[in-house]
Amino acid sequence: MAGPSPSYLTATADAYDAVADLYTDLIRDSLDALPLDRAIVGAFAELVRASGLRRVVEAGCGPGHMTAHLRDLGLDAFGVDLSPAFIEIARRDHPDLRFELGSMGALDVPDGALGGVLSWYSVIHTPPAELPPYLTEFRRVLAPGGHLLLGFFESEGGPVTEFDHKVAPAYRWPIDELAGLVGKEGFTEVGRMLREPLEDERFRRGHLLMRAV
Repeated sequence: MAGPSPSYLTATADAYDAVADLYTDLIRDSLDALPLDRAIVGAFAELVRASGLRRVVEAGCGPGHMTAHLRDLGLDAFGVDLSPAFIEIARRDHPDLRFELGSMGALDVPDGALGGVLSWYSVIHTPPAELPPYLTEFRRVLAPGGHLLLGFFESEGGPVTEFDHKVAPAYRWPIDELAGLVGKEGFTEVGRMLREPLEDERFRRGHLLMRAV
């Protein structure tokens, strides 16, 4: 399966390694002030629990705070990330959870083994042409009827747009276009949520909840 080039993966991991401690301090309690975000993650968790297959992966888990939130919502969650610094922090802060160093485009999971995949602002650094292999991998590890939740920056009516993310180059997606792309990889849409930026945020936030068919 074709995927992102090694140079792209290395550059992204290195960029986050360099700011891992600062980034962790900034986002550790970020969900506390985001009721709409908590709601869509809660809906994802409820659907996964109802399926009877509670095993889920956070693909691109960063310092592990969202993986821990999934655990608190009753899921059997583990995390995968490219950044060695993030994996070290995640294991330190959440020693009861499993975190693996690796690419979310090549998950060490058997076909159809999971009830859910959370990709919480982890595909934003992927060049648009390189995104489909990630979606193919997410579909591979999900059981039929399993759920995928994507969090991303929305382009507010414009095309896919690169922007100056503080850590590494990133992209904003029109929600309809991203939903269509995910649909081509074997998913059907369950729901979506758009949230306007808060006072300290620059862009609208998009969330897509998809089901594997």
